Order: sequence, then structure tokens, then C-alpha cells
Amino acid sequence: MSTRLLPLLIVLMAAVLLALGVPLGVSVARAEQQKVVIDRIDDTARFAALAQFVTEEVPGGSRPTTTDERLATLQTELTSYHEVYGIKAGVYYRNHIPMANAPTTWFLPQTGEVREAFDEALLSRRSHDPPQVWPWQDGTLVVASPVIRDGDVAAVVVTESPTGSMASRILRGWLIIGAGETAAMLLAVGAALRLTGWVLRPVRVLDATTHDIATGRLKSRVAPAGGPPELRRLARSFNEMADHVEDVLEQQRAFVADASHQLRNPLAALLLRIELLALELPEGNEEIASVQTEGKRLARVLDDLLDLALAEHAEADLKVTDIGALAAERVAAWAPTAEAKGVRLVGDCPPTTAWADPVALSSALDAVIDNAVKFTPADETVEVAVASTGDSATVVVTDGGPGLTDDELARVGDRFWRSGRHQNIKGSGLGLSICRALLAAGDGSITFAHHVPHGLEVTVTVPRSGHTGEAAESYGLTDR
Repeated sequence: MSTRLLPLLIVLMAAVLLALGVPLGVSVARAEQQKVVIDRIDDTARFAALAQFVTEEVPGGSRPTTTDERLATLQTELTSYHEVYGIKAGVYYRNHIPMANAPTTWFLPQTGEVREAFDEALLSRRSHDPPQVWPWQDGTLVVASPVIRDGDVAAVVVTESPTGSMASRILRGWLIIGAGETAAMLLAVGAALRLTGWVLRPVRVLDATTHDIATGRLKSRVAPAGGPPELRRLARSFNEMADHVEDVLEQQRAFVADASHQLRNPLAALLLRIELLALELPEGNEEIASVQTEGKRLARVLDDLLDLALAEHAEADLKVTDIGALAAERVAAWAPTAEAKGVRLVGDCPPTTAWADPVALSSALDAVIDNAVKFTPADETVEVAVASTGDSATVVVTDGGPGLTDDELARVGDRFWRSGRHQNIKGSGLGLSICRALLAAGDGSITFAHHVPHGLEVTVTVPRSGHTGEAAESYGLTDR
């Protein structure tokens, strides 16, 4: 969930910062250009004041031929202005002839921004503010002001400024804004990480606890700490629900155990009376034999129900166990049974340590090997192989029996379920359920798969260390 929530928060925060940063950058650029324009307006106003008192142009349409001290002063000012600031500046009569200009080779063009500003100033008003020039554009700023003499426009002062220094200042302002936005983004990402961690930690704890309960650790609970109030209330409600479910299951297990225990004595007495009755009947009576068979089957079912109830209720005594030695011991114990049936039972059990309850694992292996030998025909092989894979150890039991279909494979291990093709083989349908309950108590598992070319492959998996419990504590899980 954090991989989806965190990018969403980051994208939203980036969008907010861009929504603030872009207008701010535009404002900085406009402010810098406005400062330049105001400076140029002041400069043109000063040059216009000097040009007011310069001698008129001669009627022939050329430069004034008389030496005018004010004209010389104006030309000197324009030349110094151009040399110091690199800005082209000129004063032009209405007929476009220059009164003074710097450089002296700069004349009014026939078209373009300079000519438009000149024509506008002839209307006795300052030219409009030039369009915004951005740092990536190679442009100039043109400002024109009229020279008023006796109420009429006698000439126009025009300046054309390069924008290199202004672009540098704009870029410097943008860099400052970018650095500020980057720092704000980093702070926002840090805050988002803390926020998502604070919000999602109870969810992760709840998810881990749910997984533990689903895999058989019914005493796992959520430690309600941190997170929003709604999630803390959810944790408390979840714990109350888990308590209720555990109580119901405990009552169910107690009922099954008590019922199985209470039924065993009357059933044993009934079987004894049936045997006594059989002595009074002719030998080989089919009816009495059928009654005895069904009675013994009922006794096995009661014993398995009691074993299942005890397996689900018992606490696992986890310790470091040599799985290889334990599996080899069970192979040796079941070898006579397999040999009597004509089945080859072989084991590949190298020394492999794991974190398991030896008694529970031994009982689980007995159930799996018994099932494999039971359903494997004569002259076939049952193999038991022990291996370690990273954080877990496995015991794989494969047989050469008829195997199961895909539909049957999905149901194997369910309580009281037996394949319709194997109803003539002794069993209550609880053996693998008992095996699964025994393994789940120690964080183990059992899985079933097809064995090529035929048969069933059963994999018993147990953890190689006690890290599961430690991880649960780090997540805030508690075992009551």
C-alpha cells in the first residue's frame, strides 16, 4: 500500500510546489524587466531634457551645421552611456534624422520594434512597455520618450538595451526559487514518509496478525499503538473479534475432545459385548463381522477426532532440530510396514537443522509416510528427501500411487475428505488434517502436488530459525 500511497502524495506535493513556483518565477522575470524598463525611462527622460534646448535641424533635412554646446553635451552623454552600459541610444527628429546618437552608425530602421516605439512616441506619449523577454530569448528592450518643445513633439529619444544581464538576474532568481522548491520537496517527501509510516504501520500490523491467525496462530493479537484514532479503534475491535473467534473455536475443540473421550468408553463396552455375542453365533457370520468392522472404524474416527482436537489446542515446543535425523528415524520405523506390503521405502536425509517441535513434526511425518505407503501399490517406491532452501527446510515425500486429480488435489487435507476412488482403504480422512494442525502450531506448512509420472508429492516445510516470532514482535504483534 505504501508503494501506491507515497507516490500519490509526492505527485500531489510536486503539483502544489509547481503551482506556486511557476507563477513566482514569472513574477521574478517580470519584476526584473520592469526594473530595467523604469531605468530606461529615467534615462530617456534625462536625455529628452537635454535635447529640449538643442538647435533645430536645418531645412535641408541634414544634421544641424551650427555648433551647439548643448548638442555637444548631449552627444557626449549618449556616447558615454553607450560605452559604459552597452545600450544604444539616440535622439531623432520627426523626419528620422538623428540629432545625436551612440553609436553614430545606429539609425532608425524602417520596420521593427524600434520603429514602432519611435512612431508611438511621436504621438506625444511614451512607448508601451515592451513584451516580456525570457532568458532563453535573444531579444532587446526598446523604450522611447518624446522631446517636447513649445507643446509639440520636436524629437524622440530611443534606447535599445541588450537583455543579457537581465537574463542572468532572472536565471539567478529562478535558481534560488528552484533551490527553495527542492528543499521544500525534500522536506515534503520526508514528511510524506513519516505520514505514510504513521498511517500504514497499524495496517501492516493488522495484516501480519491476520496472516498469523489464518495460519493457525490464534493467540496473535494487534498491539494498538500509534496511527490514526480510527485505526486504533479498528485494532481494538479486531482483537475483540479474534478473542470471540478463539473462544468459539476453543468451545468447539473442547466439545469435540469431550465428545470423543466420552464416546470411547461406551463404544469400547459395545465392542466387547459384540465380541461376546459373536461367540454365541456360528463362526463366520457376516452380519456380526460387519458390525465389528464398523465399530472398529468408529473407534478409529473417535481416536482421530481426539488427536485433532489435541493437535489444534497444544502449544508447540519449538527447538533447533536435526530434520534429517528425524526423517531418517521415521523412514526406518516405517520400513517394516512398507516391506510387508511390497513397497520400497527409501530416504535421502542429510543433516539439516530447523526450528521445529520434534514430537509434532515426527507425528506429521508419520501421517504423511503412512498415507504414502497406504496408497502405493506393491513394487512401487516411496521416497523421503530432506533439503534446505534459504530460510526453511523441507521434507518431500513422493509415492508411486495413483495420485489425485486436480479437483481432488484442491481438497486433499480437508477434514473427513477421502477420494471416492479410495473408499475401500482404511482411514478416517483426518490424518492429513492432524498433520496440518501439528505443523501450523510451529509456523510450518504442508503442500500437495502431482508427482511425475504418477503419484502424489507432499512437501512439509518448517522454518530454519525462530525469526517468525521476532518479526511478529517487531510489528507490534502480541501473543496472549
